[in-house]
Amino acid sequence: MTKTIFTDETLRVAAEAMGEYSKSIWVCPSGEQVTGEQVACHLEATRALLDRDGWVRTYTSVATSADRTGDETAVKDRLSEVLHLVRNAFGPGDLRWPLYSALLEISASADGDGDTKCLAGLVLDLVIQAHTGSDTAKAIAWSERMHRTAEDITALLMAGVRFARAYGSGVIAEGLAAA
Repeated sequence: MTKTIFTDETLRVAAEAMGEYSKSIWVCPSGEQVTGEQVACHLEATRALLDRDGWVRTYTSVATSADRTGDETAVKDRLSEVLHLVRNAFGPGDLRWPLYSALLEISASADGDGDTKCLAGLVLDLVIQAHTGSDTAKAIAWSERMHRTAEDITALLMAGVRFARAYGSGVIAEGLAAA
């Protein structure tokens, strides 16, 4: 059973935060539109991956994020992910995934791509912003808090699925056509 910490009211507040950007928000870095259903599928596949392999709040690398600056952060984050994958490919390793890495893994599968990953992250951010009341809150940072649980992450992912299906671009297009 999924923990109920993200109510329909939370999703309504998140949709209001989308506001005037409700159509353009679904156009991705590729310049192409992604539907709410595609984002929901990405999030469901992420949940399935975490259900199968497990979730971990974060994993450590030699350098900490405090040691990184600017563009170096993105490069070291990517290198850390590659090392995690190599470590698991050649040894028993820890197969659990942090939320960010799980979303990234699905973007390289039949269930997603870079655009759906980008929008999945944005949807999760909107849900967390509505949940916390902070318009600067980010889902990945929220997922890495020390007291966070796998049940919390599952609840977030499923709230993202509900949000994407209820407020995604396909739904918006249908609403405009009906008006």
